[in-house]
Order: sequence, then structure tokens, then C-alpha cells
Amino acid sequence: MNHNPGEEGELGMSAPKKLALFAVTWPLFIESSLQMFMRTADTFMVSKVSDGAVASVGVASQLILFAFLLLQVVSAGTAIVISQYLGAGKFNDVKRFATGAIALNFVFGLAVSLGMAFFSKTLLGLFGLQPELMAQARVYLLIVGGALFIQAVNLTISAITQVHGFTRYTMMVSIGMNLLNLTGNSLFIFGPGGFPKLGVPGVAVSAAVSQCVALAAYCLILRRVVRLPIGWKDFWKCRADDLKKIVAVGIPNGSNQLAYSASQIVTTYFITSLGAEMLSTRIYTQNIMYFIMVLAISLGRGTLIIIGRLVGAGEKDEAYRQMYRSLGLSMLLSLAAASLTVLFREQLLGLFTQDAEIIALGASLLVLGFLLEPGRCLNIVIGESLRAAGDARFIVFTGVSVIWGLCIPLTYLLGIHFGFGLLGIWSVFILDEWTRGIILLLRWRSRAWESKALVRPEPKASASA
Repeated sequence: MNHNPGEEGELGMSAPKKLALFAVTWPLFIESSLQMFMRTADTFMVSKVSDGAVASVGVASQLILFAFLLLQVVSAGTAIVISQYLGAGKFNDVKRFATGAIALNFVFGLAVSLGMAFFSKTLLGLFGLQPELMAQARVYLLIVGGALFIQAVNLTISAITQVHGFTRYTMMVSIGMNLLNLTGNSLFIFGPGGFPKLGVPGVAVSAAVSQCVALAAYCLILRRVVRLPIGWKDFWKCRADDLKKIVAVGIPNGSNQLAYSASQIVTTYFITSLGAEMLSTRIYTQNIMYFIMVLAISLGRGTLIIIGRLVGAGEKDEAYRQMYRSLGLSMLLSLAAASLTVLFREQLLGLFTQDAEIIALGASLLVLGFLLEPGRCLNIVIGESLRAAGDARFIVFTGVSVIWGLCIPLTYLLGIHFGFGLLGIWSVFILDEWTRGIILLLRWRSRAWESKALVRPEPKASASA
């Protein structure tokens, strides 16, 4: 896994603009697509067990996603801090920040894993699942949730690798992890050659094992590719000030995601009250829409890496223009993907279920993607740009205010009280994305984020020197 000295992401690189958007983003797109594919493959294979199994895994996954976002507090803070320090040319500080971030997220992840294991019954009891669904969901949560500390370390090392520009390597890990997970799912669900058919528990074990293998690969990449050989002694040298800086940046980033994830848990509770059929429809439809979302997500992540370096280097005008280039490309690609999804909507839903009512309702929800996806692009691309610039607190204020002050009450009113069901709830999703997206756009145009940089660039040497 050795790399050439001139390859993107070299620690000694002092020109942040050398990281082109396409070069950074296409591996992130492949990686994000595979992560989405893993979720969809799980849903597809579990659907061969029963629609009820899909509902139970879907509910457990909402809790795991919530915990996963908690762990992203540290990894998100790490990405932004290291990105700006690389842009500023302060390369000697990078290893110190990386070591502290890995240690911090391991401890945090272990606490989350233990919480998932000890309180699994209580957490799942909030959703009012039927007894048979409750049993399946709890097994899944115990296994996958209990392994979250491994994901915590994976997230952190992946973030460190990506901001150095080595996005191709995290993509390769994602490919291997997905292939391993898919193989495990096939063995445990379909039982070829007399292999035990474990169903939902098998899917959970497969996910946990694939994360362990990914951890080994990430550690090798960190040492051989990123060239940050971290030993046990390095962890004892962590500085409290470094950890505070990472957390101070990460908490606003994570808080916004947590506010959104918590709202999705409440929304899932509302949908559960409409019946297992509605819950399955939501899960199937969302799995298809993930493949549209991944375009905006990968472009947003690539934009964060580039803008973080530009802000760290003091090139704020170029950062301002880069956001608009990324946003235009994101909207164009997302609308093209939405068009393909709508064109084949019934066939796509037919991959998951043969229930005519689920397919009909899901098809209607996918058509609404023409309104939903442009708003989502605004949110993701501008949000990642503001995070990269260090202006995450504004995003938190906007997210909490709009999601909890407006959208959650409307979700109940339209979806439950007035009886519009999933169509009403989807309409609120559209309103939410556009409202937050427009507010973030106005913030970017104000250029208030320019005063939020975390570091000043190293002074350039004079010509006479």
C-alpha cells in the first residue's frame, strides 16, 4: 500500500487547491454508495425472511443510526480540525490530533456499546413493537449495537485518511467490508450447502464481523499510506487542549445530526402507529432513495475536505466560489438520479416486496423525490461547507429550530391527526429540507463564516529567503 511522493494527500503538500473536487469525490461516492448498498442488501435479504423481519431490523437500525451519529461527533471534529491544519501548513500538529481523536472515540464508543447492550429492551420498548418483532429487533440491537465501539475507531481513522486526500483507500476498505457482509448475509439467510439459516441474528453477526476486518485494514492504511504510525506510547501523550478543540468543533456538527436522527426516531414511532405495512413501505422507499442521497452526500464530503483546506490556507474567496460549483453539480446529478428512480419506481420496489399496496404507495413517494432532492442538496452541500469553515453552531441552531419547532408538530398533524399518512409525512420532509437549505444558503451568502476559522496559515517565506 505504499504510495508515490507526489500522490494526493501527502503530508508535505502545501497547496490545498491541488485537491480537485472530482479526484477527492469519486472514491467517496463509491464508498458511500457501497455503504448504502449494504443497508439495501440487508433489507433485501431480510425481506426474504418476512416483511415483519424488515420492520424489526428497521426499528433497531434507527437506534443504531442514532448511536452512530453520536460517534461522529469526534470523527467530524477530527476531519475539520486536521483539514484546516493541513491547509495552514502545520503538519507537525496532525499526528497529535489524530492520536487523541482515536483514543477519545474508542472510549466513547465503548460506553455507547455498553449502553446499547444493557438497555436494549428499554430502548426498543419505546416503539411499541409486537412481541415477535420485539424479539428479533433486540437480538439485532445486542449484536450490532454492542460492536459500535469498533465502528467508532473505524470512523475516526477513515476521517483522518480522507482529509489527507487518500479517499481511494477508504473506498477499497468499504468494498471489502461490503463484500464480506454480503457473503455473510447470503450464508446465514439462504443457507447454501447446509449452512445454518440464522435469519436476523445472522445478518447482525455478518455486520459485526465485517466491521472487525475493516478495523484491521484501517490500521494498516494509517501506518503505511497516511504515514501516521501511532504506537501505544502516543496515546499517553494526548493533550487535553487538543481533545477540547476536536470536541468543540465536533459537538455542534454531531448535535445537528443527532437532532435530525432523533426526529427520525419520533417519525418512525408515528409511522409504527399506522401499522407494519406503512413502516415497511417507508423502509423500502428510503432504501431506494439512499442511492439519490449518496450523490449529494459524497459531493458534500469532498467539498468539506477542499473548503477546509482553503479556509485553513486563508483562501476564503476561492472557498466561497467552490461551494457554488459543488452545489450546482450536486443538484444536476441528484435530479438526474431522481428521474431514473421515478422511471423504474415499480420495478425497484418490486425487488423488495410483492404487496401491491406497498408498491403503489411507495411509487407515489418516490415521485415526490423531484421536490425533495434539490432541497436535500442545499442542506448537505452548504451544511458541509459551513462545517468546514468552522461555522457549525449556526447549523445546529437552524436544525433544532426547524426540525423540532416546525416539522415534528407538522408530521403528527398531517400524518396522524388529519390522516394523510405517509404522503403527509413525506410532504413535511420536503418542507424541512427546503426551509433549512434556504436558511443555510443565506448564511453562506452573508460570509459570516469567514471569521470562524480554527487556525491561521503559516507565514509564507519571502522571496529573498
